[in-house]
Amino acid sequence: MTWTPHATVAVIVEDGAGRYLMVEEVSGGKVVFNQPAGHVEEDEAILDAVRRETLEETGWDIEPLHFLGIYTYKAPANGVTYYRFCYAARARNRLTDHLDDGIIAAHWLTIDEIHALGTQLRSPLVLQCIEDYRNGRRYPLDVVVDAQTAPPER
Repeated sequence: MTWTPHATVAVIVEDGAGRYLMVEEVSGGKVVFNQPAGHVEEDEAILDAVRRETLEETGWDIEPLHFLGIYTYKAPANGVTYYRFCYAARARNRLTDHLDDGIIAAHWLTIDEIHALGTQLRSPLVLQCIEDYRNGRRYPLDVVVDAQTAPPER
């Protein structure tokens, strides 16, 4: 059997009041909370996936500002390994109220409210990414090289 990891993106969006954009969704038959996140589609630039997933899951148009890191997680429920490209972004405009199937709602939550969710967080990476952001982790967007960020050919 071939090992096939999944490439995903996640986005930390903080408003000016210390609240974070979170998604309430149904996963595996239970309600969980996550950052706006999802799979990178074939031939899709990673920053395009960041913008698309955030819009589809929250209705918000965002501007990616920083790369936070690549996080690896092997989900115990299905044994799949996920590589999560996590970004920090600024919310620009709420464009729609229509959200993806499986998404219950988008919420702006404080760090205390997120901590209180405990086992309702989709994975341990949800809180780890927020804490890394809160601790000042920031890298330039071009640290991840794809079609959007590659230098022009000479």
